[in-house]
Amino acid sequence: MTVAAKVAVEGATFSFDKCYDYAVPDRLRAAVCPGSMVLVPFGRGNARARMGVVLAVVELQPKKPLKELYDTAPENAVLTRELLGLVQYLKEHTFCTYYEAVRAIIPYGAQYRAQQGPDGPRLQKQLTVRTVSCYRRSGREVRLTAKQQKVAALLTDGRTLSGPVLCEGAGVGRGVLDTMVKNGALEVEKREQQLEVYQNYVPALPEEQPRLSPEQTACCARLTALLREDAPRAALLYGVTGSGKTLVFVQLIREAVALGRTCLVLVPEIGLTPQMIYRLKAVFGRRVAVQHSALSNSERLQQWQQIQRGEADIVVGTRSAVFAPLDRLGLIIIDEEQEHTYVSENSPRYSAIEVAKQRASYHKGLLVLASATPAVEDYYAAGQGRCQLLRLTRRYNEQPLPAVEMVDMRGELAAGNTGAISGRLAEEIAKNLDAGEQTILLLNRRGYNTVAVCRDCGEALKCNLCSVPMVYHKKEDRLLCHYCGGAISPAPRVCPACGGELRYAGTGTQRVEEELEARFPKARVLRMDMDTTQGKNSHERLLSAFAQGRYDILIGTQMVAKGLDFARVSLVGVLGIDQLLFAQSYRAFERVFSLVTQVVGRGGRGGLPGRALIQTVDPQNRVLSLAAAQDYEAFYAEEIAFRRLHLYPPFCSLCMVQFSGAQERETADAARAFGTYLKEGAAGRGDLPLRVLGPAPAGVAMLHGRYRYKLTIKCRNDGAFRELLRQVQRRYSGSPYVGRISVSIDFNSDSD
Repeated sequence: MTVAAKVAVEGATFSFDKCYDYAVPDRLRAAVCPGSMVLVPFGRGNARARMGVVLAVVELQPKKPLKELYDTAPENAVLTRELLGLVQYLKEHTFCTYYEAVRAIIPYGAQYRAQQGPDGPRLQKQLTVRTVSCYRRSGREVRLTAKQQKVAALLTDGRTLSGPVLCEGAGVGRGVLDTMVKNGALEVEKREQQLEVYQNYVPALPEEQPRLSPEQTACCARLTALLREDAPRAALLYGVTGSGKTLVFVQLIREAVALGRTCLVLVPEIGLTPQMIYRLKAVFGRRVAVQHSALSNSERLQQWQQIQRGEADIVVGTRSAVFAPLDRLGLIIIDEEQEHTYVSENSPRYSAIEVAKQRASYHKGLLVLASATPAVEDYYAAGQGRCQLLRLTRRYNEQPLPAVEMVDMRGELAAGNTGAISGRLAEEIAKNLDAGEQTILLLNRRGYNTVAVCRDCGEALKCNLCSVPMVYHKKEDRLLCHYCGGAISPAPRVCPACGGELRYAGTGTQRVEEELEARFPKARVLRMDMDTTQGKNSHERLLSAFAQGRYDILIGTQMVAKGLDFARVSLVGVLGIDQLLFAQSYRAFERVFSLVTQVVGRGGRGGLPGRALIQTVDPQNRVLSLAAAQDYEAFYAEEIAFRRLHLYPPFCSLCMVQFSGAQERETADAARAFGTYLKEGAAGRGDLPLRVLGPAPAGVAMLHGRYRYKLTIKCRNDGAFRELLRQVQRRYSGSPYVGRISVSIDFNSDSD
């Protein structure tokens, strides 16, 4: 019998993505187990060395000799049984390959690559951990110079200090330390350099802990009871903006840690992590770890290893943190759970909430979804009894919700105001500036102008590779595609099609910033969008500056709309919201309601009366009116009726099959063939509810130079339907389109 590893190999296409058998050589037998990262020969003849993950180790009698594993990673690089199960889950539910799932779970720094060694291909870590020389007294009696005595004085009582700290503290150069090592006065060793992240927190004293309101206390009691049950549980915490959901989180985390369980807290955007991290670190200190993509690879690796070693009880992060290697996971909190950022747009196209459900089930933990505007599907599930529904109906300390006013922009245009700021909003901003209070303005479009149109032929200037208008960025004087990053610099002044004059129109955050500076020359204006938050720690730096009162007005995209808590903000303005009402998505109304409700709720949180102005050309719009009133229940009643009537989730599942190719006609033909295969496969399954719509061009019909078509399938996302999709994919892999037309399957998309 041969000891063999069943390996999923990196780079295998979907049709070839399966377990391959490899013999385990004697030298690796003790190290290889399910979850091991290995290096294998893959392909015929002169096989290439490729990474793989071991899914199982078996004994078998092969019909022909098996290729042997080249190498395996150390023990600390092994996927746990739970994470290996998540690889299988992602493979089955998102139609990715095994190794795409592995890459989603393990951060870049913890991954390995192939490298040719003297004895053949070997594994090499993608990232080498930085080390620092650390020094301590040797215990030997050695005569010391005056400078050396200064060094020795810092190393009393068995202390160990790094070289840079020791040199700075003693006021000496590195040569002094080298001499002391040579004469035996000091011992030196290499240690992993600790990269500090989010360390600017102030520990909270017991007397500084805010008291819970009666509603918060009741919610905590019910959630704690669920936490103590030895079974998977789920709860939806629905609380109005400013109701103090974070205080409930902190108390619940205390209970979980006291029970010896670990906790995972997810937030929808990187910009919200500093605030959540500092609140938790103030209470729990260094037992809080962080996982998100704005960390450097070294920082992310070190945080991952801290979690893996059990040195962190609590992990805070964005979507990818759902895979943090926590053991004894007892509590998962997903804040602002309705946000689409919890869904991955790249393969594997997973929902962090669905992955969290799998983890809560595995660990028999509690999953808490929290929001002021819950996802319609989740509120419906709570109404059906599939999870506990808890409500926080009052703001903390009984603060009133902001007073909201609609501003009819048609009247502004009639009066000759073509700017982004209405006269009414300008009045309120001026009042705030006089009172020394702060203002937040929301405009969910970055750039200066959003479109360049020819005055003669009427053509909008579009990206050559994507079927979208290019956006003008004034500071750089260039047109930029916000999809592929393509740019035209300097920005043209004449139409490339007919030579006519180009007119730049539309309003982005850059233009509003300029208008504010012109209207209010003494105001300190801060802009926060993707263009200003690309630098290291930029979110934290900008939000901290605003919190400290160094700016009067914050203008930004949706990253300023939710989760932020500033005591001096009393005025909120909503600009350009009408366009979002007509987005190509059945969730368009839900997203507008959520966005407006959330940003309006940023005002009046610190004792100051809050007020908000919503600029619109349709002040009677039902969605905007309900958002202004913060009436989620009424909005939900109308939205759920619409979805029931037109068969949208939660009354079905939506599966989007996307096709991408270099030739438009061939791409459309491939989509049509896939749809035919699907209908033929479903014909023999009478119990399989199915409705296929399309094919049709995607909303963005060309992206990165490739044409895009889609099939929209209304279905029941169960094992039978997913098996049908796999059969269709296998049939498609034998079609003439394979290799030229790429196919992706997404159960979490509602638009394109």
